[in-house]
Amino acid sequence: MARPRPEPVQTVKHRRDTALSALVHGVPYIQFLGIEFDRRGDELTAILPFDNKLIGNPMLPAIHGGVTAGFLETTAVIGLAWSVLWDDIETGRIDTEQLSLGHLPSMPKTIDFTVDYLRSGLPRDAYARARVNRSGRRYASVHVEAWQDQRNVLFAQGTGHFLMPPRSTGNSEHNG
Repeated sequence: MARPRPEPVQTVKHRRDTALSALVHGVPYIQFLGIEFDRRGDELTAILPFDNKLIGNPMLPAIHGGVTAGFLETTAVIGLAWSVLWDDIETGRIDTEQLSLGHLPSMPKTIDFTVDYLRSGLPRDAYARARVNRSGRRYASVHVEAWQDQRNVLFAQGTGHFLMPPRSTGNSEHNG
């Protein structure tokens, strides 16, 4: 039996990038903060470009704690959704044209989220990565670490628990 020919790398890359862009740009708060995601294979790094509107204490100056918490939680939700949707994206079961039109799958819902503020967020770009500790049908646990200039010098970290959306079973089903 002949193996199916692998898809061209451009097709796979386009599908991945379109899916990620739809997830990120479908949330207005992510757009307000200016958060973007750098994708390398299935690994995502969230990027919070510095902007003066992010400063909470101009005397230090330091990034507002609410912005830091929002950045960490956003990284956790997008990272969790990405890990859950990866197989459907890779196999083409998710229609990226529908995603780009705003027909997004249901996202995980936050049950709780705890932030550890380890040091002041300086007035510069910030980065974060999520690690999914557990992802089941109904519940997930995610840990996030955020840094600025050095990956091993964290300025904040967070842990969240999420309610997982029901999984769709067909090619054309999209939960909104």
